Amino acid sequence: MIKEELKILMVEDNPADVTLIRREISKVAENAELTVCNNVTDFRLNLIKNPPDLIISDYNLPTSSGLEILEVAQRLTPSVTFLFITGTINDEELAADTILNGASGYMLKKNISKLHQRLEPYLNAISKNGPMMHPVRKKIVESKKLVRDIEVFLENFSRENMSHREGMLKIQEDLKRLKSGYDFKTLKEADRDPTQED
Repeated sequence: MIKEELKILMVEDNPADVTLIRREISKVAENAELTVCNNVTDFRLNLIKNPPDLIISDYNLPTSSGLEILEVAQRLTPSVTFLFITGTINDEELAADTILNGASGYMLKKNISKLHQRLEPYLNAISKNGPMMHPVRKKIVESKKLVRDIEVFLENFSRENMSHREGMLKIQEDLKRLKSGYDFKTLKEADRDPTQED
């Protein structure tokens, strides 16, 4: 039995499957904290707010595919173990694609009663490497957030500069129009006192 604290993020829309998977996890991990979400938006928020040690995802979800979930995970937390637990991957080519796209593995729901046996090696590896990986993952998440903040700043800065540039160009055009609209020689003559002779 694994006694270390483990954070597991699960993407699953079926409450019955959540209950079964939770039970299987508890057979091998005494202190597993399981967070469940069922869409990409909540998944992304959970990844950023509380990076997990393990991600478990169904493959077919009502609002997205498992590959979309995997893509977000690869972008935000590439070092986290990612497993598909699904009833839909029967095609060997599709299964191979999930691995090639970065998943650590996949398990079928029809074998859910043996899930704890399949999960144990992953959870053991995570519990041994966790203390080293947590600070690294935290730094990665902070760095990615900083990069995003810089990108937003630069985008806004560029937009503001463009707005200022457009404003300056308009002023220059208005000045040119004003200059070409007046005959300054005539204006000088109009300003001269008519009683004064040259």
